[in-house]
Amino acid sequence: MKPRFLLDTHILVRWLAEPKRLSREHRRILQETVRRREPVAISAITLLEIAVLFGEGSARSTLPLDGLLGEVASHPAIEILPITTQIAAEVGALGPSLRDPADRAIVSTARLHRLRLLTADQRILDSNLVPTI
Repeated sequence: MKPRFLLDTHILVRWLAEPKRLSREHRRILQETVRRREPVAISAITLLEIAVLFGEGSARSTLPLDGLLGEVASHPAIEILPITTQIAAEVGALGPSLRDPADRAIVSTARLHRLRLLTADQRILDSNLVPTI
């Protein structure tokens, strides 16, 4: 079964470690997706963002990095999508509306795989580059 949704990094972290911080709509979508036994996707760059955000010496290292990455690796509903040459080309073609390289890779992954992006990132929402929830 093909995923219908791609999770932005902060949505993934909230879902796995702090579900009360999800919006009502994001929580509903994720619960419904799991209930239907559908996968959700993340971009491979999300793993690097998690490592930087929650690694040793990080201000956010209150969540254990190994536990978080282990949860991602073992979660039956999470599908990790690689960064391909097509995604890299799409990142380069996005234009200046998004500056963060990880955001650009996540948006490009959603666009090329025709997935709706679950995000609360206002810059991504305002960019109108990809369908969002």
